[in-house]
Amino acid sequence: MLGGAAASLHAATAGAGKDAADLRRALRKSRRREQLRAAALVLPLFVFLAACFVVPIGAMLSRGVIDTDIARILPGVTAALKSWDGRDLPPEPAYAALIADVRAAREAGTLASAATRLNYDVPGFRTLLFTAGRQLPPELAGSARDTLIGIDPRWGERDAWAAIRRAGGPVTDFYLLGALDLRRDADSSISGAPPEQRVFRDVLGRTLWISAVVTLVCLALGYPVAYVIAAQPPGRASLLLFLVLLPFWTSLLVRTAAWVVLLQREGVLNSLLLSLGLVDEPLKMIFNRFAVYVAMVHVLLPFMVLPLYSVMRGIPRSYVRAASSLGARPFTAFRRVYVPQTLPGIGAGCLMVFIQALGYYITPALVGGADDQMISYFIAFYASRTVNWGMAAALSIMLLAATLALYAVYNRMVGVERMRLG
Repeated sequence: MLGGAAASLHAATAGAGKDAADLRRALRKSRRREQLRAAALVLPLFVFLAACFVVPIGAMLSRGVIDTDIARILPGVTAALKSWDGRDLPPEPAYAALIADVRAAREAGTLASAATRLNYDVPGFRTLLFTAGRQLPPELAGSARDTLIGIDPRWGERDAWAAIRRAGGPVTDFYLLGALDLRRDADSSISGAPPEQRVFRDVLGRTLWISAVVTLVCLALGYPVAYVIAAQPPGRASLLLFLVLLPFWTSLLVRTAAWVVLLQREGVLNSLLLSLGLVDEPLKMIFNRFAVYVAMVHVLLPFMVLPLYSVMRGIPRSYVRAASSLGARPFTAFRRVYVPQTLPGIGAGCLMVFIQALGYYITPALVGGADDQMISYFIAFYASRTVNWGMAAALSIMLLAATLALYAVYNRMVGVERMRLG
């Protein structure tokens, strides 16, 4: 009897364990199906982002570190210079390889691309290479070295050959160093660029300074605006928010051009000041740093107001009243009770405004002067006017690095988890 009962109990336990295992497998299988279904739903979004965002930006930024033009157009001399130590002039085979490459590139019509790339490194290299291409004789009377030096004595200097070797690729730091006002000399050591060519450090500092000033002004103006809106009844708050969002109905270009009309010498503001007798002559308020600050603050102010309002809306007013009832002065209660609770909104607004200000191009270009252009202006300049994609990509990398560094500092000091956008 007892043995039969034990056997029945063991069989029942084994059956229950098998059923539980089958149930777990069925649940895992069902969960995998749900995960695959969810992945299939978001797959088009990932493909779209990869095709229209990640791949194009990655291809653009890669131009700042990849340099294959010289190796493709002048392959012989590039290979010959790989074993050159750079101390003396290259051996005779390197001169002969350059002559053969120049002739082939001239026939193929690609010599201009190589000359342009080398001219970025050594000013005047374009003329040097084209002169060699035009004056090379059909048959060499002497050595290749004597022939090239006879055409131009600069072929007897290490600088020209070091430039070809540095441009041999496929990976280069030429553009990144140039974006930091640095360069490599004939000995491959890093040194500062000539004083007349040092512009990008100042441009980066100017970009950071303008962005910081605009952010602080937006905070100073946006905080009381958000505070007033948050203190209003729902209907009136909605109307005020509508007025804050109203500028988004107008193009950025139109809003910036409107400031040109307002601030120009014969503009509305100067005419008003003259008619009131406040000034004797028109003030210069356009094409300078003041105009850049005014226009950028006007454009970016809503991005400060909205995060602040979203945080202030959730702060009970009873906290400040409780602090006042305990003896705190109104300003002390506001500073020690209310303001700390708005820090997530302050951080979110400052981060949004500063990062957007870093990349501004059209507003400083329209209302600023020559000394007020930010780094985005030079990215557009190299990409569209000089078609120097390598330098444009290097400046873009520098701008992206500055943005990521700012984000890392913010995350370290404040914490991204505390940022609230609504």
